Amino acid sequence: MRTYLVVIDETEEASIALRFASRRAMKTNGALHILALVEKEEFVAWGGVQATLEEEAKNRAEALVSSAAGSLFDETGIRPSITVKSSRGPRTVRKVLDEVDGLGALVLGSAASGAPGPLVTHFAAEAGNLPCPVMVVPGSLSKEDIDRLS
Repeated sequence: MRTYLVVIDETEEASIALRFASRRAMKTNGALHILALVEKEEFVAWGGVQATLEEEAKNRAEALVSSAAGSLFDETGIRPSITVKSSRGPRTVRKVLDEVDGLGALVLGSAASGAPGPLVTHFAAEAGNLPCPVMVVPGSLSKEDIDRLS
């Protein structure tokens, strides 16, 4: 079974990538794996404060992923796999790429304007060394465009 790995956060481009990947999974009888990254907080002088900030960030990420998974299941009938990891970005995504069986593609959303973002920049440059294709979904696409293209 082909699995589409989508990295999400609270941005609009992540929502667009998730919609695209879920439609591809539905149309190809594939699976969906959602990865949320919790950015590590910069060092805070008081360890308790840092731990609290990191826990709050993890809770927000888990709520985001749970909400997205519920909406996807209601809309497509696909029950995605979910991973929430503490991270600083590409290194963690690469580790998950190596762990997911039957990986069909890494799906990332690009901003509608301006720079594409650190994950898109990194994985586009590393595409030749990855175990799967990278699909970059433009952030300027409408829901109708995504449904048509997927």
